[in-house]
Amino acid sequence: METNYQEMNLKEDRQMLMLMHLSQLLNLVTAIGGIVVPIVLWQMKKDEIKYMDEQGKAVVNFQISLFLYYIISGMLAFILIGIPLLIILALTNIVLPIIYGIKANNGEQVIKYPLTITFIK
Repeated sequence: METNYQEMNLKEDRQMLMLMHLSQLLNLVTAIGGIVVPIVLWQMKKDEIKYMDEQGKAVVNFQISLFLYYIISGMLAFILIGIPLLIILALTNIVLPIIYGIKANNGEQVIKYPLTITFIK
């Protein structure tokens, strides 16, 4: 019976990790929801869920990095170079959280977003 309980907890933990990754998609609806909600989930569950601390840091670092890339691309949009960069960033902001959310739900422990600057170690 103990094994079933542990399996259920592991499934719930993986679902919470997936939810944290997918919560970044709130950027599509709200201006800052995609960074606030992952931070709240990470801070609330980092001591309870295995790998939440590492993956939470990865999500926050990714969102901060994206924010900086958006600013730079926005400035470069005046000379037209930034427009394709903004499109690529927008697609990245949609696709990567979905991919890594699925990976987290499948039990992958190491999640590394590409081109992420490490602000939080």
